[in-house]
Amino acid sequence: MLHQASGQWKLGLMLALVTAACWATLPVALKLSLQVIDPLTLTWFRFAFAAVFMLLWLGRKRQLAPIAALGGRHRILLVAATVLLVGNYVGYILGVQYTSPGNAQLLIQLAPLLMAVGGVLIFKEHFLPGQWLGLAIIVLGLGLFFRDQLIGGFVSGDAYLLGSAIVALAALSWAAYALIQKQLLMRLSSQQVLTAIYVVSALMLWPLAHPSALAGLDALHWGLLLFCALNTLVAYGAFAEALEHWQASRVSAVLATTPLLCLLAVAAVHALWPSVIAPEHVSAVGFAGAALVVVGSALSSLLGQSKPES
Repeated sequence: MLHQASGQWKLGLMLALVTAACWATLPVALKLSLQVIDPLTLTWFRFAFAAVFMLLWLGRKRQLAPIAALGGRHRILLVAATVLLVGNYVGYILGVQYTSPGNAQLLIQLAPLLMAVGGVLIFKEHFLPGQWLGLAIIVLGLGLFFRDQLIGGFVSGDAYLLGSAIVALAALSWAAYALIQKQLLMRLSSQQVLTAIYVVSALMLWPLAHPSALAGLDALHWGLLLFCALNTLVAYGAFAEALEHWQASRVSAVLATTPLLCLLAVAAVHALWPSVIAPEHVSAVGFAGAALVVVGSALSSLLGQSKPES
């Protein structure tokens, strides 16, 4: 039996928007944090922080037992989801090193597109013609933005292509993780799934991390590091709950608004602190592409509601 959403689409929409806002601001914080800390240590800290918090939370609620009681098949799914999410985290943060936050955030939009296709193929979610049109517009928008960056000379070609390839692999890893997590919701709550993933991920990365490097951080970079860690909790908590109440294909469409929000976040930070982060160099064609991503997202999300759900 496959997981079915609760049908509370308004709640699912709100949670998906919270996730989008978190992911829009995360690349900026990551880019700044990478100035003083290596990618694996940063990723390990995010997982470890989330693991400790969720273990304390579920322990207080006495909800840890179901994780230990998982059967063999679901344990394999849980391990697979963990490996895929670690691949997404590490791949994305490595990609951010070679490109700007806005570029990386647009490239990672391959993830919700792939998740949408997976939702249709695996969970038999129905896509209406308006939603397919929306996805086509998203692809067109992404293509325009990428062409603008490469042809316009706003980014270094070699670095951009390398970063793009790494982020694309991270996107594929995330889409597979998301679909596996949706199936795991048949046996565990979203909080239990995430707790198990956080714990195993932190243990996997521990031998590769350098925790001693954290002692040399100043107040600003500690603040950024904690923001990245809290972002993990809020974003993935909201995302997992969104999948409980809304179809994976609908959630993915809303998440496609993240790139435009990220461009706005970069512009805001640069306006306030010009020396902290470089501005995004985007021409009218690039902004048109980003706008098309948002329009396509709205079409896929809203036109998919053939009738109100409650």
